[in-house]
Amino acid sequence: MAKAPQNSAETGEIAPDIAKMSFEEALGVLEDIVDRLESGSVNLDESIDIYTRGMQLRQHCEAKLSDAQARIEKIVKGPGGELGSAPADVD
Repeated sequence: MAKAPQNSAETGEIAPDIAKMSFEEALGVLEDIVDRLESGSVNLDESIDIYTRGMQLRQHCEAKLSDAQARIEKIVKGPGGELGSAPADVD
């Protein structure tokens, strides 16, 4: 029996539409998903689908937060004690 192809959640890839979202957009959609799941108003198959999407949104939000943290950590004091910033190498 052939194994079904893996979806993007199984391979760890983020759906293209999610990858384009800002942190705030992704968080809003994730909050909507949590509300729908907590309401119990969706059937099992839909619950699995939106849970999978929620996991991708969570990964995307975590990546955005990690990037922001790296950028914040690059804020340094200048030679005269003034605050400055340096671009983060997050590639």
